[in-house]
Amino acid sequence: MATFLQGFPGQTALSSLETLNSRRLQLGGFFKRSLVISAGVLVVRSDGSFSACVNKTSRSGAGKLIAHAAKADASATAASSKPGHELLLFEALREGLEEEMDRDPRVCVMGEDVGHYGGSYKVTKDLANKYGDLRVLDTPIAENSFTGMAIGSAMTGLRPIVEGMNMGFLLLAFNQISNNCGMLHYTSGGQFTIPVVIRGPGGVGRQLGAEHSQRLESYFQSVPGLQMVACSTPYNAKGLMKAAIRSENPVILFEHVLLYNLKERIPDEEYVLSLEEAEMVRPGEHCTILTYSRMRYHVMQAAKTLVNKGYDPEIIDIRSLKPFDLYTIGNSVKKTHRVLIVEECMRTGGIGASLRAAIMENFWDYLDAPVMCLSSQDVPTPYAGTLEDWTVVQPPQIVTAVEQLCSV
Repeated sequence: MATFLQGFPGQTALSSLETLNSRRLQLGGFFKRSLVISAGVLVVRSDGSFSACVNKTSRSGAGKLIAHAAKADASATAASSKPGHELLLFEALREGLEEEMDRDPRVCVMGEDVGHYGGSYKVTKDLANKYGDLRVLDTPIAENSFTGMAIGSAMTGLRPIVEGMNMGFLLLAFNQISNNCGMLHYTSGGQFTIPVVIRGPGGVGRQLGAEHSQRLESYFQSVPGLQMVACSTPYNAKGLMKAAIRSENPVILFEHVLLYNLKERIPDEEYVLSLEEAEMVRPGEHCTILTYSRMRYHVMQAAKTLVNKGYDPEIIDIRSLKPFDLYTIGNSVKKTHRVLIVEECMRTGGIGASLRAAIMENFWDYLDAPVMCLSSQDVPTPYAGTLEDWTVVQPPQIVTAVEQLCSV
């Protein structure tokens, strides 16, 4: 289990890489390098709330002083007193997967190193010993082959989970995911359902290089027949995993490589989340900030600065990347009348571009300012750490964007 250390401001260092092993990364010397997570929050509460004492103000009162955030130690004490058990995000994924495998014998897992090795990020650790080599199947390094095999097994009654050792590798299976997984229910006239879950790590890590820093949300969002969700906390990771496995539709579950070691207390009792609902992280009045995955923590870090400056942002983790929860988003837009989208996906053709179009199409009359979108640069992710930071959105940019929006 990794140990969390306090690094320089806004950064958290991980001293253990046991859960981050990947045989494909060994040639790059990945194991010898400690990781740094850009997140201001070490322990995320299951309700996603932001600990702040906020005085509500009118739309025109963006500049009025809002009370400072509550002390972190009091929040941590309150969180630790809640019932439940603490898990890291990768452990929450495994717990959800294990519960579904216990509940339904049709659920199986396949992918590279998912068996006795336990998965490159240990999401399937010890499952092969419990369920056997047929339900937790190690495959050759052939993404197109085992993804196609999973789709075929789903057509004949199983409920497979495909793990991509890295989401970038699943580009090798794009034909199977798009032409088969997304379309067979339609092209068969409804004779087949494809209850497949495709999951794995992605996003910009810490100096993993361009090929291991892929954000494939934009690649798959245009494929008809697919649902897409992104987890950001242990609580929603488990709930979304269970919901995805139970869905009759093919679901892509995006996990971020830098969030696996986030810790949170989750309920002891069983719960399943909706695949089509956003999460209200922090209610507010002045501006709606829509985000997901790792950027949720950059937004929360920026929110601390914004509150101290007198702003009251409303933060929503959209979670469902396809379809969007326009009910939750719309209600927020009608209240704040200003929208900022923060994403790690590419600007051109990314999730933010689609979300911006949906908001302008459905809620144009409620907007008092243009919808702003902060996205990653349209360049391959550099290996150099300094350049890597320049390609993705940082908290100071979020603060500046909100100030600009609220001044309109």
